[in-house]
Amino acid sequence: MPDTRAHRGPHPHDGELFSPASLPALRRAVSHLSWLLSRGYADASSLKLVGDRFELTKRQRLAVMRCACSDDALVRRSRHRVEPPAMKSQTIAIDGFNLLTTVEAALSGGVILHGRDGCYRDMASMHGSYRKVQETAPALVRIGEFLAQAGIAAALWYLDSPVSNSGRLKTMIRETAAAHNWDWQVELVSDPDPLLSASQHIVITADSAILNRCETWCNIARPLVEQAVADAWIVDLSRDAQP
Repeated sequence: MPDTRAHRGPHPHDGELFSPASLPALRRAVSHLSWLLSRGYADASSLKLVGDRFELTKRQRLAVMRCACSDDALVRRSRHRVEPPAMKSQTIAIDGFNLLTTVEAALSGGVILHGRDGCYRDMASMHGSYRKVQETAPALVRIGEFLAQAGIAAALWYLDSPVSNSGRLKTMIRETAAAHNWDWQVELVSDPDPLLSASQHIVITADSAILNRCETWCNIARPLVEQAVADAWIVDLSRDAQP
């Protein structure tokens, strides 16, 4: 069935799955999973164990997985994180789909997860296909305005070329930048992760695998959403709960 969504908004059951009453169990699940990951247990088996214990749905398990991390990863990410003022006069490297879908989701009223490492992440799953939504153009403008306010010198966007419609998004990003005189370049690459992980620029992402390897990173999605989307639906699973 073709994807006909016009928004990157909430799943029909998210109101129940991420209600205030569900948060204590979800936070405990994040703590349990982080505890297991800190001791070297495998991701998949740990998530199943925790998900079964707390009787979580598939979507809740996805949220818990995106919010949890090991203690070592938490320390490493904190050590290499920089705040937006550090971007001034710098060229930055953007994990394009990672950043854009989060801002789109926030503008659409979708769930935005606040993870243990402080990052904001969305619940979108592209499955190899990206579809432009009504919030795409406004999201690009808000990203650009935030970066301009931060005083960056230039931005290099990386998009996954295997994802369908990545070429159309590249054109849209370039046209948005040209209309506002923003110095942006957009590259389609087969796999942005190793390029971003090895980049000498400040990396803009919330992708855990990249955060565990890159030299410097900034998750601008959090301050951007807080600044530009006052009514964003933030599901805060960052608070530690006792296992």
